[in-house]
Amino acid sequence: MIRRFGRSSQEKRGEPASLLVVGLGNPGSRFEGTRHNAGAEVVALLAERHSTPLRKSKELARVAEVRIREERVALAVPQTFMNESGQAVVKLVHRHGIDDPTRILIVHDELDLPVGELRVKSGGGLAGHNGLRSITAHLKTQDYLRVRIGVGKPPGRQSGADHVLRRPGVAEATELAVVAQEAADAVEMIVTVGVDEAMSRFNTRP
Repeated sequence: MIRRFGRSSQEKRGEPASLLVVGLGNPGSRFEGTRHNAGAEVVALLAERHSTPLRKSKELARVAEVRIREERVALAVPQTFMNESGQAVVKLVHRHGIDDPTRILIVHDELDLPVGELRVKSGGGLAGHNGLRSITAHLKTQDYLRVRIGVGKPPGRQSGADHVLRRPGVAEATELAVVAQEAADAVEMIVTVGVDEAMSRFNTRP
């Protein structure tokens, strides 16, 4: 069953977006380049590809609207901290006329994938990710789409939180820059040919 999100006529303006793409991260220069901001960097890259800057909005996010093969796509980077991402996402859902969780795509870092690995996923669990936990709590569903960017397990006894809040070394940063481009490709493929085709391409690579 498709869950319909409630929204008022005042919150919905104009043409609904075909897809809402949200890149997770933490706001501020202190967190730029950290592993936890991998999702936010992909959405910023998408905005750059389509020559549309992300701008501040009252939905607690930096946002842009672009056309990908004639489809209207809303791009957003929450300006809340990661564990409060759902506050922004629920506002964005209302703002962009989203009435189906499969029209929401969350791009995020993933400890359970090796560095540089990329997976496209429809629904599923939270894997201990605080951003996903907040989004699920606010939307009351976890049936949204995800693009998962591998940042690897923390070394030794380092905690997961410390690992994702640190900037990677040069070699790892290079790998993450490459996978960011691939993640942007995956988002565009989801828009143009659908999530199943994107999963087939990106989830079965050697």
